[in-house]
Amino acid sequence: MNLKNKVAVITGGASGIGAGVAVELAKLGVKVVLGDMNEEGLNAKVTEIRKNGGEAIAVKTNVSQEADVIKLMDTAMETYGAINIVVPSAGIFRDAFMVNPDRETGKVFKSMSTSQFMDVINVNLLGTFLTIREASIRMIDNKCEGVLFTISSINKEGQLGQLNYSSTKASVALWPKILSGEFHAKNIKGIRVVGIAPGYVETPLLLGMKPEVLESIVKDVTIGRLVKIDEIVSALIFAIQNEAVTGTTLEITGGVISRGLVK
Repeated sequence: MNLKNKVAVITGGASGIGAGVAVELAKLGVKVVLGDMNEEGLNAKVTEIRKNGGEAIAVKTNVSQEADVIKLMDTAMETYGAINIVVPSAGIFRDAFMVNPDRETGKVFKSMSTSQFMDVINVNLLGTFLTIREASIRMIDNKCEGVLFTISSINKEGQLGQLNYSSTKASVALWPKILSGEFHAKNIKGIRVVGIAPGYVETPLLLGMKPEVLESIVKDVTIGRLVKIDEIVSALIFAIQNEAVTGTTLEITGGVISRGLVK
């Protein structure tokens, strides 16, 4: 698919992977619609894109709220007349073990709260569902060809303390297969579905960790470093441009070792 003058809707667009995708797509002539809760970050990213000659607008969006997502997609259609690329990169984590027994008494003194579990489900799972559902409705109704992405993670394979997060990432990794099949069954043409599963990415969050914690992560990555945001972006652009890529999830991890095997 040729990228020039296509329209991308990106959630989580104020920072991290979403922001990186937005900047690079804009350089390639894509018109970008950014959604995020962080208005300051959104406005800064739109300003950056425009200064570099790109086109971008921002819409404050809570992806777990249906009305917000509808507004985001309607704004994209009203402003640019199409939706061709959808990247639901908004995501959070609230890590905790499900239960924590006291070492001395053996009795549980702490557990993952319902809010810790549901906050992650609402943003990572419900938010992704609302984003790609509302986008696909408008793409189908307006005959817009393009690609719906899901953003998974290497921790879709499972990670201690991430029952909530890993569950969401395992789910969205399956969606490209399911949705591609559903589109085929309903004779919906021209809309591909691709998952992206990053490993440990060089984001401010990871770089801000204690050096010993960061070192413990990197030692289990076969390339010996964190994955760079532009490496995730280049894989996503490859998937957009290669029309044979659909119904699958691409892992860009640097080779994460778990129990001697690559996850």
